[in-house]
Amino acid sequence: MNLNRRPSYWEKDALLKPAQFGVIGSGLVGLGAALEWKRLRPRDRVVVFERAAIPAGASTRNAGFACFGSPSELLDDLQTQPESEVWDLVAKRWEGLRYLRQLIGDAHMEYEGLGGYEIFRNGEEALFEACRDKLESFNARIESITGEKNAFEVRDDLIAPFGLHGVRHIILNRLEGQLHPGKMIGRMQQLAQAADIQIMSGMELLSLAEESETVQLLGTDGYAISCEKVLVATNGFARQLIGDLSLVAARNQVLITYPIPNLALRGAFHYDRGYYYFRNVGDRILFGGGRNLFPTQEETSNFGLTDNIIMPLKELLSELILPGREWKIDQYWSGILGLGPQKNPIFRFHGERIFLAVRLGGMGVALGAKLGAKAARQLLESAT
Repeated sequence: MNLNRRPSYWEKDALLKPAQFGVIGSGLVGLGAALEWKRLRPRDRVVVFERAAIPAGASTRNAGFACFGSPSELLDDLQTQPESEVWDLVAKRWEGLRYLRQLIGDAHMEYEGLGGYEIFRNGEEALFEACRDKLESFNARIESITGEKNAFEVRDDLIAPFGLHGVRHIILNRLEGQLHPGKMIGRMQQLAQAADIQIMSGMELLSLAEESETVQLLGTDGYAISCEKVLVATNGFARQLIGDLSLVAARNQVLITYPIPNLALRGAFHYDRGYYYFRNVGDRILFGGGRNLFPTQEETSNFGLTDNIIMPLKELLSELILPGREWKIDQYWSGILGLGPQKNPIFRFHGERIFLAVRLGGMGVALGAKLGAKAARQLLESAT
């Protein structure tokens, strides 16, 4: 922090002047909230604070899955949560994806409805049969949510055309898809700029203090700003500002190949209850996950790559996805999720003027934009 770099009169009069709404975090939730506030109150001043040059959590570092629940995930959830809560969350994910597509437009984020697939390898017959036995009831539930019949179906006939090795069964969810997270956020930034929303990138907030009529935010370089209402939308990083949260930061490591000639695989794939995931990006393969191998190690808010995760990913890439094919890795990266003992997000007031919309449980693409919009409406409806 450089306390000697005091704000100028010009900065305080224009860039740091009080705002009606302040948003901490410029990812899907934060920008979704800012856009909704401006839609409802176009004359209000809205400021979004982002500590990095671009969103630094998961919104631009995820795999770009437009998904809402694989069969084994739903089966697992039903064993640990009330049935009504499981399907209520599925409905929120589905509605969130529809909202996102309407807000952004499919072309602006390269949305492709190529389907979501869950694969079951040799030796996983029991899990497959348990999932298959539930498909009829799952389809009935999803039809009641989406209006679409037969979302799930067994498609073992696709194993060979996709070039997968050691896979015994595939279950397709034809309602799922994939998108480009960078272009998604880029479009939201364009919409924010057009709505006269100020995004203060590179300003890390050190503290926020609720007072009788405002919330005081103190940032790096001693910069401060007051807002009438504030949304915390930093997902896995929220405990750095709000300590008493039932939230754990979790790192996911990801790789992507160079283009692979004649790649047949298309769609978004889940494996091992969603702990592993892969998809095509054009003629590339994106592959990520494996945090269940070393869960304590990966419960961190620090970005980074580790050999004990990356090497198993590369082995599975070679054995499962691209057997007998030549491939090279173009890039590696990591992203930070917000997880907890429950899959429902933390969505509540923290005081009278601060609202929390965090812990999206790895489903931020599906939940984020609409959750942010809902948070903005709740803050607007609350007494000032």
